[in-house]
Amino acid sequence: MGQLGTRNVKYVFITGGVVSSLGKGIASASLGLLLERRGYRINFLKFDPYINVDPGTMNPYQHGEVYVTEDGSETDLDLGHYERFTRLTMGRENNYTTGRIYYDVITRERSGEYLGGTVQIVPHITNEIKSVIQNRGHNADIVLCEIGGTVGDIESLPFLETIRQFSRDVGKDNVAYVHLTLVPYVRASCELKTKPTQHSVHKLREIGISPNVIICRTEEDLPEDVRQKIALFCDVDPEAVISAPDVPSIYQVPLEFHHQRLDALLLKHFRLPTPRVGMKDWVDLVNRFRKIHKTVPIGIVGKYVDLQDSYKSLIEALQHAGVKQGVKVKIHWLDSEEIEAAEEPSGLFSGLAGILVPGGFGARGIEGKMIAVRHARERKIPFLGICLGMQLAVIEFARNVVGLRGATSREFDPNPPYAVIDLLPGQAEQKDMGGSMRLGAFDVDLKPGTRIHGLYKSDRIRERHRHRYEVNGEYQKAMEEKGLLVSGTYSERRLVETVELPDHPFFVASQFHPEFRSRPLKPHPLFLGFVQASVSSARETGGKA
Repeated sequence: MGQLGTRNVKYVFITGGVVSSLGKGIASASLGLLLERRGYRINFLKFDPYINVDPGTMNPYQHGEVYVTEDGSETDLDLGHYERFTRLTMGRENNYTTGRIYYDVITRERSGEYLGGTVQIVPHITNEIKSVIQNRGHNADIVLCEIGGTVGDIESLPFLETIRQFSRDVGKDNVAYVHLTLVPYVRASCELKTKPTQHSVHKLREIGISPNVIICRTEEDLPEDVRQKIALFCDVDPEAVISAPDVPSIYQVPLEFHHQRLDALLLKHFRLPTPRVGMKDWVDLVNRFRKIHKTVPIGIVGKYVDLQDSYKSLIEALQHAGVKQGVKVKIHWLDSEEIEAAEEPSGLFSGLAGILVPGGFGARGIEGKMIAVRHARERKIPFLGICLGMQLAVIEFARNVVGLRGATSREFDPNPPYAVIDLLPGQAEQKDMGGSMRLGAFDVDLKPGTRIHGLYKSDRIRERHRHRYEVNGEYQKAMEEKGLLVSGTYSERRLVETVELPDHPFFVASQFHPEFRSRPLKPHPLFLGFVQASVSSARETGGKA
């Protein structure tokens, strides 16, 4: 492929070994934060080794949360970590899957761009991956590229082969390999075992990659003798063996890395200056997390409650709002199907200071969610509905207050008596599922004098969306006459964006997903308002806060 790029961009490739879900995304985001705070322009790239073009059509049990970017891309949840830890805004070009790589290559082959040649993994697929990596280097000093999956998986091999070649193309001094691995503690023998790490590094070397840094996930800090052993058997300097112990908050991870000089180590490898890093605000944030003792109990009603990665951004947004107000949000997970099956479901909400119904798809569990909405509305418990949660709040109100029996969404019933939630205009003819929803950031006009206007302190906001159905405007007047106020709209198409009950302590619901724009140092106003109302509710009822 020849020499890549015109500038001396540096590339950090983050791989994982032994088992999945060790936290490559958190490690990448943490390193990005440290390099950004030292004044370097950074960018991120996440490769996912599945053949789906994007995760938009994947079951949450398979993938976890689908993170929606400003430009309307459905991406991996790690892009949420990148945004929460740094000042960057992610987009479509920050996340590539095997499916998307192959799709682009096959499309060019069909159009004759390869002049009749045999299209192969090497060099055509690997060159395509190189091109993607190179493009992330525009306007960046350092690119952090996370390779999804685990070393040894067949699916990851094209990406690993590419990053092996990449150092030859751009020069070894411009590339660093960081390998995240597990050092398990075996209680029967009361010792940490380094053999899995040794085997994982050995698999990397078989491919032709020797890591410059090894990050070791452990339950506790890595003892010095274990660090020395890993350094010896994996052929790295002892200071390049980084301990990544379990910590109370993910936002503590960058401080752990900085304490062990991981960022300085990589800058030294790249022969780059190591300017002072400004971390005071981040240290203050972590200290606030540590010092919080008060809790506020909030219930999240969903159907993926046994897989909390499905609600990753939601969890973080609640914690951001909580720490800002000096409380820890204690989340109670409520299975909507269990609520449906309960003889007396109100008992399941006992002790909750707030109830949140998040987004989702499909008819399973919706009646249980509406029971939760009704409980919050009638018992004056602070309520926040998001996307599907807003639609169910509208349906519940239409049924039980307006009196439209059988009111529902056309998503759940193709021929309902009252379709208070209906398809977006033009969606009825849409056949493809992937990327066919209303996706990305849109302007929302807020009605002055409403609660949500007071929270945002703005007439117009911009929020991210991911949905296919909308509130049916034909029923808006009837519901407003009964007290459900439409407080936010997408004026360009006269679509309902937010609703609220003015005579309720806090009953607000949004069609958009506010959790995608919450940051630890800048909590989202909707979550701040909801948590604050929940704290007040807990105090009035004798709860924890």
